[in-house]
Amino acid sequence: MKRPTLPDLARAAGVSLSTVNRVLHDPAAVRPVTRERVLAAAEAIGFYGLGTIRHGMQAAQPHYRLGILLLQNRRRFYRRLGEALTAEAARWREARIDLDLVFLEDLTPEHVAERLRELACRCESIALVSAQHPVIAQAIDDVGARDVPVTGLITPLTATAAVSFVGLDNWKVGRTAAWAFHHMLPRPGKIGILLGSHRYRNQELNEAGFRSYFREHDPRFVLLDPLSTYEEAAVAREHVETLLRTHPDLSGLFLSGGGITGALAALAAIPRREGFVVVGYELFDDTRAALLDGRLTMVLSHPVEAMARETLATLIRTRLAGPGAGAQSVTLNFDIHTAENI
Repeated sequence: MKRPTLPDLARAAGVSLSTVNRVLHDPAAVRPVTRERVLAAAEAIGFYGLGTIRHGMQAAQPHYRLGILLLQNRRRFYRRLGEALTAEAARWREARIDLDLVFLEDLTPEHVAERLRELACRCESIALVSAQHPVIAQAIDDVGARDVPVTGLITPLTATAAVSFVGLDNWKVGRTAAWAFHHMLPRPGKIGILLGSHRYRNQELNEAGFRSYFREHDPRFVLLDPLSTYEEAAVAREHVETLLRTHPDLSGLFLSGGGITGALAALAAIPRREGFVVVGYELFDDTRAALLDGRLTMVLSHPVEAMARETLATLIRTRLAGPGAGAQSVTLNFDIHTAENI
């Protein structure tokens, strides 16, 4: 068989010969969708200049250095989110992305602020998961003064500088959890609430939405004061054990923050209470197992793959928009899981 020629490639791609020549010699002058079509045709017919086309397309793509700060790598949700972000950056077609992904083991405000400033030295746009704290707000302002935009991921953040956001409508998350208790419990009862920390504004909004629903629909429910787990499983387990011991009439638990594996361990160690309702956060191996064996009644979770795509897209948009463009907000729909749909 004769070697495919330029006219052969043009016919296979459904474009003109001049377009093929531009893809080969001046790819930046050709629309990305057309370059992709020519590349696909070149691969299909075994065109001899395939390497040239690929190299030219890569050179024509914009290049972004993006940074993301996540919470501890040992936590399954953040490990899964990190994997999704890495995979999405690798297959991003509109640009070449160098992703600097950092897991924060030390969550003290001073350490988070230090890592944020370090990341700003080598990245053009940054997203982070962090508690709200004056030290971190100052670091965001310092980074913004260097024209590096910052986006709050999962939990909203505020500073003097504009801070974008990618996450859920946490008010709705809380009200949806309350709706579950209202409709699943046979009668109004006492509900325990666990959260990681009130300084995580998403969790604060979860609780506010949760309480607002009952004020509106059934104030006979007794909502206990929230207990902070500080994102630690051992603390969450201790809190659940104490709640079950001191409130024998407890009707359910809303696990709104970190440490859910500890709470599930506490529930596994006691006989199951008839009609006891537990609503938790994020779907991973442990929560999936808990849904199946009845320790969890419902799980509300972030759509991880969609969050990864929207996070990268937001980081690029905020970089291109410049420092005077203001904050951008992307609100994702959350997933609802029960034992019947996982």
